[in-house]
Amino acid sequence: MVTREQMEFLRSIDTPTVCNLVEIVAPERRGSGYTVRHLHCPFPDLPPMVGFAKTVAFKAKDAVPLGQAGYMQKRLDYLDYVAGEPQPGIMVMEDLDGEHAGYGAFWGEVQSNVHKALGCLGVVTSGSIRDIPMIAPGFQMLAGSIVPSHAYVHVVDFGIDVNVHGMAAKSGDLIHADRHGAIVVPMDKIDAMQASLDALAAREAKIIAAAKAGGGVAAIKAAMKA
Repeated sequence: MVTREQMEFLRSIDTPTVCNLVEIVAPERRGSGYTVRHLHCPFPDLPPMVGFAKTVAFKAKDAVPLGQAGYMQKRLDYLDYVAGEPQPGIMVMEDLDGEHAGYGAFWGEVQSNVHKALGCLGVVTSGSIRDIPMIAPGFQMLAGSIVPSHAYVHVVDFGIDVNVHGMAAKSGDLIHADRHGAIVVPMDKIDAMQASLDALAAREAKIIAAAKAGGGVAAIKAAMKA
């Protein structure tokens, strides 16, 4: 679905630039498809991650409603889903606890290492994270909050449509994320996005140069018109 060259292009730019390019090639996407609330990013210096959404809904405030044996089978099936194609994966996880979202952390030392071993680059979640110093090296995390306990955290469903801080995502969507947040990338527009990059950079460079040159409002207006 996505070529190696397209993935390399996306990894070479940050998420705000991806948003700018999507606005150019798919103007109907200007106000949707990306996270619109703050997400904690404990590893802001990691490069952008580009991968396919592994979608999950979960809860943490209340105990698992299934019997222990039944839930164990769900956990095993969940691991098969995470490890399956397409790869690499990015976990996109919606916390269903409503006003109590973030009550318990799904993510910590154990889960980051498990998911990294199964091909995942990181997670984007409206839930919480913990164990920051012990997270698997290179595993990126964007989360709604940071808490010390996992409480009764458990998977409710996976491979479903989710919404994480305003970003609606389906299983298999292409996700771009960094310290700024995350966006669903329209896979059929990647080539057009790449073709638009130079012109976008040139326009921004002219305005920035005018601002730094000290020519005042007239120079900045002229650069914007040009």
